Amino acid sequence: MSEARLHAVLARYVRERRTLTYGALAAEIGLDGAGRIQRVTSMLERMMEEDTALRRPLRAAVVLSRRSYGLPARGFFEKATELGHEIEDPAAFHAAQLSALFAMAD
Repeated sequence: MSEARLHAVLARYVRERRTLTYGALAAEIGLDGAGRIQRVTSMLERMMEEDTALRRPLRAAVVLSRRSYGLPARGFFEKATELGHEIEDPAAFHAAQLSALFAMAD
């Protein structure tokens, strides 16, 4: 159930051209307790695998770290690199992903 809610919440944020934090996402999809951020991260990484396989922008780009000054957590970039995305400039890569996602919402 959480994965379906995850997809719905991220789709709404893309349509609204907004971002949210990992903690806020966990709360919106009903995850609480210890390890909730890790569970969210695992679900987001599965979405990144799916998006990459389908050659879509990474929906996980909508989720930001409180500590990364407007960027996703380091694990987002590590996973993207693992999936074959070339990242020379993390901020530029993130901006390009968001731009592509938001363009799809038009």
